[in-house]
Amino acid sequence: MCSASSETAPPTARHDPSAITAVIERAPAKINLALHVTGRRSDGYHELQSLVTFANAVDTVRISPSGVDSLTISGFYGQALVKDDQTNLVLRARDALRAYLRGIDVDASPVAITLEKNLPIASGIGGGSADAAATLRALARLWQVSLTPAELRDLGRSIGADVAMCLVSRPLAAAGIGDRITPLAPFPTFDMVLVNPGRAVSTPEVFRELASRSNPGLTMPRQWGGFSDSLAALSEMRNDLEEVARSLVPEIGEARKCLEKAGALLARMSGSGATCFGIFPGAETARAATALIRRLKPGWYVADCRTFYGVAGRRAA
Repeated sequence: MCSASSETAPPTARHDPSAITAVIERAPAKINLALHVTGRRSDGYHELQSLVTFANAVDTVRISPSGVDSLTISGFYGQALVKDDQTNLVLRARDALRAYLRGIDVDASPVAITLEKNLPIASGIGGGSADAAATLRALARLWQVSLTPAELRDLGRSIGADVAMCLVSRPLAAAGIGDRITPLAPFPTFDMVLVNPGRAVSTPEVFRELASRSNPGLTMPRQWGGFSDSLAALSEMRNDLEEVARSLVPEIGEARKCLEKAGALLARMSGSGATCFGIFPGAETARAATALIRRLKPGWYVADCRTFYGVAGRRAA
C-alpha cells in the first residue's frame, strides 16, 4: 500500500507511470474467525463485532498501462464473474480511484487489468472485496500516487463494507458495520483448511432470517498467547450467522463436519458463508485433511493455507 506519512497530505504524482510496465498485487482470503451480531441500527444495517485474519489462499491482480481500459478474468472461478458492469468490484475500485484523482488534477491513464480468480465467489472469505483492495493498491503504485490511510479507507468504504478491512490485510478486530478497525499485533498464525461446497449464500437473506439481532459481543484476551491458549479463546467465540446460513444451505453443515472428521481442532463458518475453515495442529495435518476431503468431495473447493501478517505479496515489473 502506498501511504503518506501524514493523514492530511494530498496525493501527489511522484514519477512517470510509464516507467512501470506492470504491477502485481495478491488479494488474500479474509477469514472471519468470529462474527457476533450485537444490534441493528435505525438505517437497517447491523452492528457487528468481528475477529478477522488473512490467509495465503489468494486471487491475483495484474495491472499494466494501456491505450484503452480493459479487464480480463482468468482462474477457475473467473467464468462466474460479470466483468463489464458495476457489480464487479475491481471495476468499481478502478473508477472510484480514477474519479478521485482526476478531481484533484492527477493523471489516471487507461489500464489493462487481469484478475486471476482462484477464490470462490459469494463465499464469505472476502474475495471480491480483497480484489477491490488489491486493485486500489496496484493502481496507486502504477499511477505513482501517494494516498494517506484515511483516503484509502474512504475509497474502500465507497466500494464495499469489507474493502477497508482488506486494505489492511492483517489480523484485526472490526466493529460497527465493519468500518471501525483495530489492527491486532501480536496475533497467532494458524494452519487451516478452507472448504466451500460450491453454493453461494445471499448475505441479505441471512441477515433477514436472523432470529436474534442483539447478542453478546466479543470477549477477547488482553494479549494473544500461544497456539493452545489462542485456540481456547477462539472456542469461546461464535459466528451468529452460521445457524441461519446452514438452514438455507445445508451443505455448510456438511462442510464443517468434513473438517471436524478430518481432524480440525476448531471448525466454523466464515462470514455469511458458505466457506468453512478448520484449524489444524500444523501444515502436514492440514495437507492430509485437504487430500482426504478432496477425495470425499471432488466438486468442492478445498484448500490448505496459512494465515499471516501483512499483504501476501506484491511486485512491479
